Amino acid sequence: MKWLSRGITCLLALLLFFMITVTLLSRSAGGEPMILGHQLKTVLSGSMEPKIQTGSIIAVKPGGDMTQLREGQIITFRQVKNAATILVTHRIVKAVPLVTGQTQYVTKGDNNDGPDPEPVLSDNVTAVYSGFTVPYAGYFLDFARSKSGTALMMILPGLLLLGYSILNIWKGLKSLELPSHKEVPPVG
Repeated sequence: MKWLSRGITCLLALLLFFMITVTLLSRSAGGEPMILGHQLKTVLSGSMEPKIQTGSIIAVKPGGDMTQLREGQIITFRQVKNAATILVTHRIVKAVPLVTGQTQYVTKGDNNDGPDPEPVLSDNVTAVYSGFTVPYAGYFLDFARSKSGTALMMILPGLLLLGYSILNIWKGLKSLELPSHKEVPPVG
């Protein structure tokens, strides 16, 4: 029983540490945490399904020579849509070297019928997909980035750990045998 109790305590402490780490990484990175040189991104659409599910977290490697990418690689790039710049993650279906030293990529979402309408210049490629995906964890990460999510991720695991500790202390005190209060005859 002691091992089970210690295991639960360790699990709650690890959960608290994990929640604080994820929340702080999300906040400090301006929303996109970096772990071991990889940026974690949340997938917002189903354009890459079934390989990458909507709501998944993917790891992408920013930097490097973006002119040397090849067909089949999955890249994250900047795209202007409705006067706003968004990030898109799609597969390269064709690479065309340009005389300017850049490369132009024709991209396509695996779940889309045809290629993207505009080719992507290598200057607009921000990262390359590393192959690491955690399905549906993006919903959790997005929640952790919100104000209420940050508060909950910091407070809830701590409260669980505190409550479990109080329960263990109460059980320990209850199991102690309290000495009886017998009257001791006066000496003398």
